[in-house]
Amino acid sequence: MITLASDFGSPYPAAMKGVILRRSDARLVDVSHTLPRGAIRESAFWLRETWPTFPLATHLAVVDPGVGTDRDVLVGAAAGHTFVGPDNGLLLPAARRVAADTDGAIDWYHADPGDPTSTTFHGRDVFAPLAATVHETVKPAGPDALASLNRLTPTEPTVGLRLPEARVENDRAEGEVLAIDDFGNAITNVPGTVLDGRGTIRVNDDRVPVGETFAAVAPGDPLVTVGSHGYVECDVNDGRGEEWFGLTVGDTVCLDIG
Repeated sequence: MITLASDFGSPYPAAMKGVILRRSDARLVDVSHTLPRGAIRESAFWLRETWPTFPLATHLAVVDPGVGTDRDVLVGAAAGHTFVGPDNGLLLPAARRVAADTDGAIDWYHADPGDPTSTTFHGRDVFAPLAATVHETVKPAGPDALASLNRLTPTEPTVGLRLPEARVENDRAEGEVLAIDDFGNAITNVPGTVLDGRGTIRVNDDRVPVGETFAAVAPGDPLVTVGSHGYVECDVNDGRGEEWFGLTVGDTVCLDIG
């Protein structure tokens, strides 16, 4: 299969699919086309949380504020998966998570972008046809076959990206908001283990309950919990956590766990 993820909304992903289907019979699976627009780090978080759940696939992701510039085109391979997207850090956290299931090794390549028709839609003109080529190359022979593609040059990514880690010391944890989901849950990078055995906790200036489920508090009330990703979330039962806590992506979150 080929998975597709972007910040394009609609109908641009349909054009990408059309290009791929003219070149490949791969099963196409949409991850999301409503990734936060132009937000590379936040989008990289969501890819890291979704790509490892898939069986072997070619993963195509495009969140590309530098479209039409001289930014490089990146292809990677790890643990039987392949990755295609702009060389702006977007692919790296997810690729590392996938690679961690085996020996942690990732083979990276820069790709010749060719001569795209448009300077504003490389998703259609560069990345979609490249993903189809990568898929058709590795399908019969595995990711090692990428080395045979003349348009690929072994390299390391030009732009590095690592999602930040929280600091946990004694009775205090300091992290930041990595993402806000469609429910308004503010997802931090603080490991959920800091909530173990806690009934309440202070988040910045507010003391709120700790709950295992949203229903641990009444509708409209705040809480902190551990999300499916293993991090502390600042939430509201049947409401929007980012509004109640006054948080946005990148904000600092201090947890008093004493």
